[in-house]
Amino acid sequence: MFCRKVSGRGFDSRRLHQTSLQTSEVKSEATSRHARLHFSNAGRSEVCRAEALRRRRMKFYYVYILQSEVDQKRFYTGFTENLDSRLKSHNLGKCLHTSKYRPWYIKTAVAFSDHQKALEFEKYLKGPSGRAFAKKRL
Repeated sequence: MFCRKVSGRGFDSRRLHQTSLQTSEVKSEATSRHARLHFSNAGRSEVCRAEALRRRRMKFYYVYILQSEVDQKRFYTGFTENLDSRLKSHNLGKCLHTSKYRPWYIKTAVAFSDHQKALEFEKYLKGPSGRAFAKKRL
């Protein structure tokens, strides 16, 4: 990955440090943009290479809510590391809980970089308070 020199215009560092919940697309765009930028006189910088390596190793954990196409009142909440393959397995009938109401589509998916926080959020969504939250907000 080649880095380019930036004079400070067009890059907003505040965007990388926002505390609000961001989608994985915004995070990956900001991270990849940061990996391409540096402020030294050299053609490449060690900070830039380190950021690019960290980004490649970053793993996301997804908490998702599926909605049945057959019965719009049916939902399923789950956790996975690979969202595409998990949706395929639900739609192929490999999961007992979802095979009856297939096909499914992803209504909501939230990406986490922390495995434990993703599991805790899934557990919350499966409880009564979380179901009410998902119904109203997601």
